Amino acid sequence: MSIGQSMLGEFDYEMANTRKTLERLPVDKLGFKPDPKSMSLGGLAGHIVEMVGWGKTIIDTDSLDMNPNEHKPLEVTSSDQLLSLLDQNTGALRSALAATSDADMMEEWSLKIGGNVLFSMPRVACIRSMIMNHIIHHRAQLTVYYRMVGVPVPALYGPSADEGSNAAAA
Repeated sequence: MSIGQSMLGEFDYEMANTRKTLERLPVDKLGFKPDPKSMSLGGLAGHIVEMVGWGKTIIDTDSLDMNPNEHKPLEVTSSDQLLSLLDQNTGALRSALAATSDADMMEEWSLKIGGNVLFSMPRVACIRSMIMNHIIHHRAQLTVYYRMVGVPVPALYGPSADEGSNAAAA
């Protein structure tokens, strides 16, 4: 079994949790920010979906330049748009993970900003940290936003206060 294939179980679980979370997106609250310095709810949801797409970019290229003058963040317009793109990005990354050789997963990959290297590490480390862990981090932020605007928080790694045994006790 290759490195990429060994990641598929975790990938499938996390993408299912990501989809479950994004299915609740309150499109009437896309502009909500808990603080002026925070990303908007819609911006955060879009960022999560974009990151899934960047996973395939990591596998297919040796770098990505997030030039702020050229990168336009995904603008969320509807749940259907967001979930469709999530499904497309998830399928593409899953297929790429399953097909990528261990040698390719160990090749250096770099994230650049305006041509300057922010970091370089093997693709497998980028998939694990910049994609998987980063998505989980932002998905957790999104559930806090949900709590603040009254959207029930899904059970992801066990019951939440809104779903499962904790909800029944409330």
